Amino acid sequence: MADHLLEQRRGNVSILTLNVPERRNALSPDLRARLYEALVAADEDPQVRALVLTGAGGHFSAGGDIGSMDVTRLAEGRTRMRRSHRLIRQLCSMGTPVVAAVEGWAAAGGLGVALACDSLVCSEAARFSANFGAVALLPDLGILHTLPRRVGVARARQLLLYGEPIEASEALRIGLVDQLAAPGQALEVALARAEALTHRAPLPLALTKALLAEGLEALLERECELQSQLFLSADHAEGKAAFLAKRPANFTGA
Repeated sequence: MADHLLEQRRGNVSILTLNVPERRNALSPDLRARLYEALVAADEDPQVRALVLTGAGGHFSAGGDIGSMDVTRLAEGRTRMRRSHRLIRQLCSMGTPVVAAVEGWAAAGGLGVALACDSLVCSEAARFSANFGAVALLPDLGILHTLPRRVGVARARQLLLYGEPIEASEALRIGLVDQLAAPGQALEVALARAEALTHRAPLPLALTKALLAEGLEALLERECELQSQLFLSADHAEGKAAFLAKRPANFTGA
């Protein structure tokens, strides 16, 4: 999996690139684990003062790998969620600040990863979506914590219930992202923001992040239990089948 996550260094800024462009950087369990390990290593490296997270092939990440969602027991669902939650905990609580550089789509779990970053830069061609309902799942990867803190509860409710895509200009207007860049330039703008953070005192940055993450842990525990149950629902099985067959789903509430 090493080639599915590229690592570069520009001065005191580390760049991590999700590199599965043929699948729009879908977040398979292996890729999530690899990204978690890279984030821990960067946070433990005193030479890394800021980090940029981006995606290859013109997209940030299309979200979870639907084909890998093969959960048949409650315990399996809990294990899957807890492994994913390591990644979100690390992004939100690690002392090193993280800037997301989004080109193309940041959808579902990909949006969750982007929202867990400290700053979010996107190109004018970026698109965002939290359409978890399409596969009969709860918004996860901490989105129910991070999204309301960016856009407010009322607007987050609408984005999550309807799952409608958001264009870059609207994302900036509502506070979903922090800065726009020209198409193809999100990484360069994000690198400039990360470079600015390398000149800030690191300890206050780390403590600020820790305080802002308060409340996340309790939400992730509830998310783990509820999503694990939804993995076993008939509607989730129907949602996966419909997604893979590229047809409308027929949900029954079971």
